[in-house]
Amino acid sequence: MREIISLHIGQAGIQVGNSCWELYCLEHGIQPNGMMPSDTSVGVANDSFNTFFSETGSGKHVPRAVFVDLEPTVVDEVRTGTYRQLFHPEQLISGKEDAANNFARGHYTVGKDIVDLCLDRVRKLADNCTGLQGFLVFNAVGGGTGSGLGSLLLERLSVDYGKKSKLGFTIYPSPQVSTAVVEPYNSVLSTHSLLEHTDVVVLLDNEAIYDICRRSLDIERPTYTNLNRLISQIISSLTTSLRFDGAINVDVTEFQTNLVPYPRIHFMLSSYAPVISSAKAYHEQLSVPEITNAVFEPSSMMAKCDPRHGKYMACCLMYRGDVVPKDVNAAVATIKTKRTVQFVDWCPTGFKCGINYQPPTVVPGGDLARVQRAVCMISNNTAVAEVFSRIDHKFDLMYSKRAFVHWYVGEGMEEGEFSEAREDLAALEKDYEEVGAEGCDDEEEDGDEY
Repeated sequence: MREIISLHIGQAGIQVGNSCWELYCLEHGIQPNGMMPSDTSVGVANDSFNTFFSETGSGKHVPRAVFVDLEPTVVDEVRTGTYRQLFHPEQLISGKEDAANNFARGHYTVGKDIVDLCLDRVRKLADNCTGLQGFLVFNAVGGGTGSGLGSLLLERLSVDYGKKSKLGFTIYPSPQVSTAVVEPYNSVLSTHSLLEHTDVVVLLDNEAIYDICRRSLDIERPTYTNLNRLISQIISSLTTSLRFDGAINVDVTEFQTNLVPYPRIHFMLSSYAPVISSAKAYHEQLSVPEITNAVFEPSSMMAKCDPRHGKYMACCLMYRGDVVPKDVNAAVATIKTKRTVQFVDWCPTGFKCGINYQPPTVVPGGDLARVQRAVCMISNNTAVAEVFSRIDHKFDLMYSKRAFVHWYVGEGMEEGEFSEAREDLAALEKDYEEVGAEGCDDEEEDGDEY
């Protein structure tokens, strides 16, 4: 088996996790108590969905997941929520005091005490796997726990499970909407370790997803539940080929191979189509070319960053539902002729496609309409650098005055770590610049001026 262990860290990670496991359970027909009436081989873990769920002798399905937060309220919601019987109590870990939006508390003081317990639980899950493939890590980098404890856990996982791939689904601070003053500090410090200790990171940002909810689903005031259900559709699309038998499977390690041209250039944009409310779904023709065009639209991107400002290095299209390879090839051919979708000149093909015949599932009473087919795109585009330069700029404004730094130093950090992390990100921006400029662009650019 190619098992995957999911780690949900901090409030954002846990709430996205709730939406994901809710969706997985619906997709596989697993009830909130973990029983699965449709499972023919009870107690025998050889079905595709056993990559994400382990099975007990009595036929109960338990997610291979760990939820951890430094304060109890969010984890308590899982402990008392609809799916409380689904998770093993040991998989839900909470501390007594939170990280107070402080990376250093999550990484050094408060996080240090809980990290061994987490790794112990992960070890138990890993021992229960026959062929562990890797980890999915869910966190946000603006707060204290997601950034601090998140990077601490990633560093420790690299030590314990060096060769296993780690995919991050990371919520980055939005350009306009802010939940904490010190977000830029936490994000820069956390990205510093994401650079080294993850293989692929999918960037998400709340503002972009708010806009999609408002525009495409007509929700005037989207809640986190609305946002998370949209995020969970993306994550579900990425993992369908692990959980169902597909036509063209895309494996977790395949993502890395196809999307990451250089180890540091591993921050991805994601988009999903069709995002459409039930009210409109009956009136729209959502053919393969249409949904394929939709995922390349700047407004579909789940992070605030315009792919037209950069070049694509590679992209992964995961179709699910009623889709045949012929349609996909035609749709991709059309995209290649578009002037707005530019690829770097050193990557001639650039497309990796996966098809899974399992149609997309939606949460009953949710916002999304049931559709016959959907596509999720994960793309590596040089425009991602915009996200970093925005955060770096805000970081510089605060750090030039050393504002709020004493809170970090007081928790055992050194000022040198700030400048080290900031330099690493400056280097990353430079890397993106160079990757986009490689090759023989110079002659063409001169030609445009006349």
